[in-house]
Amino acid sequence: MNRSVIGWIVAFILAIAGSALAWVWYAGGSGEPSTALTTPTIVAAPTAETVGTAKTYVIDSSQSFAGFEIDEILRGSPNRVFGETDQVAGQIQIDLADLSAIQFSQIVINVRTFTTDSERRDRAIRGPIILNSASDEFEFITLDVSPATGLSGSVEPGDVLTFSLTGDLSIKGVTNEVTFDVFATLSDESTIEGSVTATVLRSDYGIGIPTVPGVADVSDEVALDLRFVAVAG
Repeated sequence: MNRSVIGWIVAFILAIAGSALAWVWYAGGSGEPSTALTTPTIVAAPTAETVGTAKTYVIDSSQSFAGFEIDEILRGSPNRVFGETDQVAGQIQIDLADLSAIQFSQIVINVRTFTTDSERRDRAIRGPIILNSASDEFEFITLDVSPATGLSGSVEPGDVLTFSLTGDLSIKGVTNEVTFDVFATLSDESTIEGSVTATVLRSDYGIGIPTVPGVADVSDEVALDLRFVAVAG
């Protein structure tokens, strides 16, 4: 094969790669939220026993974040990608004297605002192959929490609670039931802080990975992490 043919092939490949990168950049949009995030209400009403004693704690986005971690091979070396946003909303209703009555609103995360250590990666995440969050239809991830089980007794400031929550997690128009591990501390009677974690498969949600030079072997497993501070209203 002569040099001119080889040069033409190389130029063609580079042109395709450049077009793919330009498309990923354009499709990712600006990352600006379409609307201000509002706190979802708690649908279930408090029971007769908790009326007057239950407190509602609202997630404070200025002290909270939702994030993800995923492994990849970047330019031949292992790399762990971290992404996060403070655009998370939800609330908890709890009677400190009776934990069995705990209730949760829907948890909402604006995934259009996820940021990592690379603006190019951020745009790819917002693009149609990964989260498609540049589209208003898929701007938010939601978690509809099922009633908690296994909690009982009372809680006092300084106590740590460890339990599991199951809920319907909706990402990119797909909903699956997921169980989360919860660690929460009643810092004082007005503040609850903790973490909510789970591992999901991106393939379960139709989340692909665009073909980008230098990136390979992206894990199917994605670790989800919500670190929250919720304050009594």
